[in-house]
This record gives sequence, C-alpha cells and structure tokens, in this order.
Amino acid sequence: MKRRLQVMLGFSLWLILVGTGTARAGERLIIEAALDRQIVDPVLDAFAAENPQIDLDYRDRSTLEVDQRARDRDSPPDVVISSAMPWQLALSNEGMAQPLDAPEVDQWPAWAKWRNEVFGFTFEPVVMAYRLELASHMPPPETHRDLLDLLTHYRYWLDGRVVSYSPRESGVGYTLSQQDARYTPRAWDLIAAMGAANINLETTTQRMLAGLSEGRYWLGYNLLGSYAMLWAQTHPDIIVQVPNDYSLVLMRMAFVHRDAPHPAAARRFVRFLLSRRGQHILAGQTPLFSVRDDVIGPYTAQRLRDQVGDHLYPIPINATLLAFVDPLRRDAFLRRWDREIQILSE
Repeated sequence: MKRRLQVMLGFSLWLILVGTGTARAGERLIIEAALDRQIVDPVLDAFAAENPQIDLDYRDRSTLEVDQRARDRDSPPDVVISSAMPWQLALSNEGMAQPLDAPEVDQWPAWAKWRNEVFGFTFEPVVMAYRLELASHMPPPETHRDLLDLLTHYRYWLDGRVVSYSPRESGVGYTLSQQDARYTPRAWDLIAAMGAANINLETTTQRMLAGLSEGRYWLGYNLLGSYAMLWAQTHPDIIVQVPNDYSLVLMRMAFVHRDAPHPAAARRFVRFLLSRRGQHILAGQTPLFSVRDDVIGPYTAQRLRDQVGDHLYPIPINATLLAFVDPLRRDAFLRRWDREIQILSE
C-alpha cells in the first residue's frame, strides 16, 4: 500500500510539473533559430541564469535550414525561431506548433501572434546601408525612389557594388521581395535597375555588412536593421538609413514544436521571450526591438514609431503569409524575379 501511494504521489507531481511548464532538473532545451547567437546572447544568458537546471542547446542556422530541421520527424527541436515569417506560419498551419496557455499569451498583442501558437517577439525595421564614401560621388538614398534614381543615373559608380538578399536562397530575402512588390508598383522597376547594376546577392545581412566594410560593396538594400544598427556602432564608415517613404518591419517568430522532446522547458523559454523581463532585455541589451509597450529602452517598437513616424509597415501575421509559400506562387514570383534581374544586365 505504501509503495502504491508513493507511485501515485510521484505521478501527481509529474502532472503538476508538466501542467505548469516547470522544467525538471537536468533537462535539455533544443532551440533551432535563424538568429545570430551574438545578438541574442543577453536573452539566452538571462534565461540560463534564471533556469540553471536547463541545459540550453542553441543552434544558429539559416532560415531555410531552420525550416528543414523543424520538419525532421526523427529529431525535432523544442523551440523554433525564424525571421522567415511565411515559413513559420506554414509550419503552424501544418500542425507543427503546439498552443501555449499562459498569461503572457493572453496579454500579447493580437497583431503579433497566430492562434496562440506562433509569436512575433521582435520588431525589426528593414533598412538600407551604405559606405560613407558613397556620399562623395552621389546623394545618399533616403527613399526607395532615391535608390532607383541612383541605380539609373549613377550606374557607372554602382556597377557591381550593390548587394541585397537572394530571394531564392534566403527565406527572409524572399519574404522581403514579396512584400516590396506588395507595397509599391515600382518594385519591379527597382529589381530591374539592380540587375542592370550587376547586383550581388547574399544569404545573410551579416555577409552584406562584411562586404560593405571591406569595400566590396558600396550600397546594401533590404538589410535587417537589428544587425545593421549594431554593426554601425563599431564601423563608423557604414551609415544605416531607415527609408523615409516606407520601411518594412520584420518580426522574429517563435513557437514550441508539436513534438518537442522537452516541452516544459520549451514552454518556459517562449514564455520568457514574451515576458516583461525578456522583452526588457531585448529593448535594453539587444538591437532586436521589443514588442511590448510596457518596457522602456533604446530598442522598443514604440520608440521606433516615434522616430520614424507613419512610415513603418509591419509585415502582418495573418493568413496572407501562407500564400507566399505556395509552391506555384513562389515559382512564378521567382521566375519573374529572375527575368527582371537579368533584363538589362545581359
């Protein structure tokens, strides 16, 4: 009878731990993320300090690699983080995310979450960046129209010196190209002009920034502002410009995987990202820009709105994103992109 009572008490304790999201001592937490560790380290360090019983395994990969890992049925991660917003929403739509029931979820703004499963926890502007020496040859661009004019009238100086994302090899690059085409009818003119200037295509913002600092590139288009602003702090030759006509805003999206091997630790981590404490660290110690309006710091969504005004266009977390990953639509978009980018460069 005593043995049976011990078993029942042990099972009841297990139910309490799982129900409240309390991680067990010595539990791992596997995070597949398209987010540079050096950028998010303050958040990871704070979480680790508050949860020393959790062994954090953070894996930094490209957006498309993260999507592939999330679909690995034999070895699924606990938490998935990516800036490739359509891919994250598609994973949730395919049943790969589990809902999170927590006060932080109830308080999270509706425009930054999907079905209480996927959460946009950053608010990052998409920017242009250029080398300071560019200003000695041409007026620096402040708008998309300015950029098109430079590519048209200063093609000699910019030939082979412009860089942007590859929409074919980068999920975030494809997302930004799609959004540009959605917000301005001149997007295809701009793509054709970049092709005429023999644009270079990269898979990460960090590669673009390195090329700018090395002098291989003079002008970068559609960089993630979080990385660019941090880079510019230690590279005074690089100027970051939030476009004055419109600036897309990207959100890193996080969710607990449906088959998370360590679900309690996973739920605890995502709740931390959404908590006031986690968002305060984002706002004060990283350039990722927090979403919550009850935190203060140099990097908050509200402060960015105050600085930029009405020119911010957050990419909405809604069903329209699912159309972007439809294979037929994606193939059609990329075929046109290839055609426009090559029209004048041949």
